Amino acid sequence: MGNGVEFPPKIMRAFVETLSASLGHDTLSAVLDKAGLPVEWANPAHFTALDDARAAQAYAKLQTALRTYYGRGARGILLSIGGKLWERLLNDASIGFKAQAAIVRGLPASLRRKPALELLMRLLNMDQGNGTIHTLDLDLLFVDHASPSTLGQSDSVPICFVTLGLIRESLYWAMGHEHDIEETSCRALGAKECEFKITVGG
Repeated sequence: MGNGVEFPPKIMRAFVETLSASLGHDTLSAVLDKAGLPVEWANPAHFTALDDARAAQAYAKLQTALRTYYGRGARGILLSIGGKLWERLLNDASIGFKAQAAIVRGLPASLRRKPALELLMRLLNMDQGNGTIHTLDLDLLFVDHASPSTLGQSDSVPICFVTLGLIRESLYWAMGHEHDIEETSCRALGAKECEFKITVGG
């Protein structure tokens, strides 16, 4: 299965739709041009025809281009994109999935966090062994085993800002307040997987 890293083209399309809506088509095109990436990547429909492996490569390359273009400002922009991507994916989900989401929102507040993260994994097709959630005393650990954001990437700091934004927004959706979330391990730094610690206890 090649490098084993896959990413659903439908989610890649939603990611580019979110980018274009947030940055503007012209800015997204400028990001692509500066990075030497295909201009057709500014068109979300382009990604519908890709297979999962090529979509994963495009997902990583596009995030790298955004980090290069925006420099230190990229973190905030990509966190925001991740949050908006959660909203888009949830709005576009099947009726059955929305019914599951309603059940999660109906749970007592203290019991919503882990089911909300499990919903996120299902939305991202990570529930097939590509992601796990662990309980650490009162805190939670969200583990991304495949981490398409880091495909072919090497950096001195964690780079999975979109994933962090997705986690942050899914928990805000479930709980109605912000959480302290930190990427404590990243494949771009040579780790085996990307890990995100959600601090619940205080």
